[in-house]
Amino acid sequence: MAVAQLPSAAVDFARFLTGLTARLDRRSGWLAVFLERDPDGMGACLAGSELPPWDVVDALLQDLAADQGAAAARTEAATARALHAAATAAHDGGPGAAAALARRLDVMLRERRYTAERLRELTAHRATATTEEAAAALDVDLAWAEDDHRRATARCAELRARADALAAPATPPAPAAPSAPPRRPSRGNAPGGARFAGITEEAAEPRAAPVAPAPAAAVRGARFAGVAEPAGEPAPSRPGPEEARAAGGAVARLHALRAQGRGGEAHVLLAELAGWPAPRLPLLAAELHRAGLEADWATLLWEVATLPPAGLVAAADALAAAGRGADARQLLRQGVARPAPEIADALHLLTGDGRERQARALAGAYLAVRSPEDAAGVARSDPDRLVPLLLDAARGVSEERHWDLVHAFRVAGVLA
Repeated sequence: MAVAQLPSAAVDFARFLTGLTARLDRRSGWLAVFLERDPDGMGACLAGSELPPWDVVDALLQDLAADQGAAAARTEAATARALHAAATAAHDGGPGAAAALARRLDVMLRERRYTAERLRELTAHRATATTEEAAAALDVDLAWAEDDHRRATARCAELRARADALAAPATPPAPAAPSAPPRRPSRGNAPGGARFAGITEEAAEPRAAPVAPAPAAAVRGARFAGVAEPAGEPAPSRPGPEEARAAGGAVARLHALRAQGRGGEAHVLLAELAGWPAPRLPLLAAELHRAGLEADWATLLWEVATLPPAGLVAAADALAAAGRGADARQLLRQGVARPAPEIADALHLLTGDGRERQARALAGAYLAVRSPEDAAGVARSDPDRLVPLLLDAARGVSEERHWDLVHAFRVAGVLA
């Protein structure tokens, strides 16, 4: 796509990015890493046909600070944010933007799971290193793996914010900053890892998806997303003193790892906590906020969102029952970024188990961020059961979404 065919906001950002990179040394820093890892992706960003994730722009500003001083970087940062936000709105204003964002979020969630698994593997190898040379080499690999995981997490959040903005039109969201500033490269070229921008939908496809954590124990909830179930439903099991002690101990270990700069082990612990029984999740939320580890709570929610559907629903149910409805809704929005067959399986599971309200909440979260065409793919597996459920949930999103869904169902042949 030629720059002349692009929206003016995309052209403006591409020109800014070209000017920024022209001031940097292409042989060192993050720019050198990005050019080596994904020259085609970087070229597409400079041409304006693709938009780099904000963490990439932020890393280039770090290069500028290292080369020309913090004052120069601060001056450019405000301009970069404004132009990036405008370009984001332009890219997301085109036809098919919601579906494209959903596909890219699918890819980045898989990338995030891969990087988490990579961190776990390297951390285990580091613990058994027998020589100083082996330990030093693994420390380098761990540093890059932590950066890959940090970037994947930031990109998932950025894509999620963009999808939410399309689902509920508002002012364009500010670019999501990384959970922690990436370190400027200093030990030579980066080893193999995440593609620099996660731009193309195929970027993460060759990676084998790691085995998901063990699903959280199912909770037959009395409430879900803050909605009361019929009185006859059993209440969720309440965590006792043992669960409270376990949550407190886990957060204390996490705090110690963060204080010692052992980020890789901290990520491994968070991944393990995501597989805990669902009733412990609200306790972990309270302990993490009490310890000032809000960023780790956000990371833990992302890890829980990758659980199999039964575990995801149980976790959201437990959060809602504990009065954390906003967290439950966020978890659902993050968790529906998965293939249509998995959503269909989850809806079958919930409706077959008599949890109609939970099924409607999951369907509503899916419809709020995915296209009607995606929803038709979900309904295709069992139109008799899923078409009425999805149409009912669509009315809860908006009347417009309901009629869009009716049209998509008719086009797909799942509704007469």
